[in-house]
Amino acid sequence: MAYINENYLKLPGNYLFAEVARRVAAFRSEHPDAEIIRLGIGDVTLPLPAVSIEAMHAAVDEMAKKETFRGYGPEQGYDFLIDAIIERNYASHGLKVERDEVFVSDGSKSDCGNIQEIFSSDAVVAITDPVYPVYLDTNVMAGRTGALGADGRFEGVVYLPSTEENGFAPALPDRPVDMIYLCCPNNPTGTTLSRAELAKWVAYARENDAVILFDAAYAAYITEPDVPRSIYELDGARDVAIEFRSFSKTAGFTGTRCGYTVIPKSVTAKAKDGSRHPLNALWSRRHSTKFNGTAYIVQRGAAAIYTDEGQKQVAANIAYYMENARIIREGLSALGLSVFGGVNAPYIWLKTPKGMPSWTFFDKLLREANVVGTPGAGFGPCGEGYFRLTAFGGREDTEKAVARIREKLHV
Repeated sequence: MAYINENYLKLPGNYLFAEVARRVAAFRSEHPDAEIIRLGIGDVTLPLPAVSIEAMHAAVDEMAKKETFRGYGPEQGYDFLIDAIIERNYASHGLKVERDEVFVSDGSKSDCGNIQEIFSSDAVVAITDPVYPVYLDTNVMAGRTGALGADGRFEGVVYLPSTEENGFAPALPDRPVDMIYLCCPNNPTGTTLSRAELAKWVAYARENDAVILFDAAYAAYITEPDVPRSIYELDGARDVAIEFRSFSKTAGFTGTRCGYTVIPKSVTAKAKDGSRHPLNALWSRRHSTKFNGTAYIVQRGAAAIYTDEGQKQVAANIAYYMENARIIREGLSALGLSVFGGVNAPYIWLKTPKGMPSWTFFDKLLREANVVGTPGAGFGPCGEGYFRLTAFGGREDTEKAVARIREKLHV
């Protein structure tokens, strides 16, 4: 008899974005002529940078010749990409990262979800609330969280409320924890932690023998000088932090899939016998066993963004999306709504009017303005009463969506 992993039964309903898609499909079937503008899922709309396209075409041509054909590549990534990552994102900022501390993958979502496999099944997890669902759901699947309570929280998880009241800078845990998920700039709120705030987390992790799992997928969108782009800018972080990065939103690789994880060899954790082991070696073993490496063609495209011309093209795309963010932020603020984010991140986090439940606001926005966003409740209990819009749409759609909301949504 084959038995299922019953931890999956603890997960509530559909994955958030699957439920959004279901409701949109139902609305479309009832209103086939409606022009729906989608500002819900964080998917990009601009094409890949020209330098990436050129590099990938050249790589395809290489694959057509016996002399330059490539089969299985190194699971951790090709040196040409790893070296470019280190030089542009770390060394040029005075940060030390070694070649065997970088692991290229098919995206930071996969790595953020899979990293929990190298930790004990009884490790205590701390997550901000609201939170990117992958952090929580993968720990539920692994049996690390206990049951879901009536309050929408899992009994085995330490929740770190991140709300308007605390400036979206959650307090440190009130009990010992082992794994701390931090996302900065934050998905979904679009807010950030200052250098001083992030330093508190590094100090906590060092004092409590915890590991920070730092999702920096949106680092390229940071504009303010007091917001670190890498956690390794903080003294001592190399001993307690793993960093996840992505090419998805930085360079439009959502459909091409490429990201990477940095695990300094100085980050360690204990075995039950008290001995300490580098997490770098454990992840390398896991990565090599379960992953055959990101495609050579894709890695060539990713490496191209680190050329001088590639950096210009990426910066232009990011500026385009951040102008969308400004349009949304200022347009909704003019309605008298409380709006957050959109300065260092491509997400706008708004307070629903009159305390309206976030799924109710989702339906209202879809029905009255034909605009799709993401209900805050889908990101955790503290997301109730909030709503997320993304700046990844086209300019015309973004301007049209804001105009519709201002014209048709009676709040």
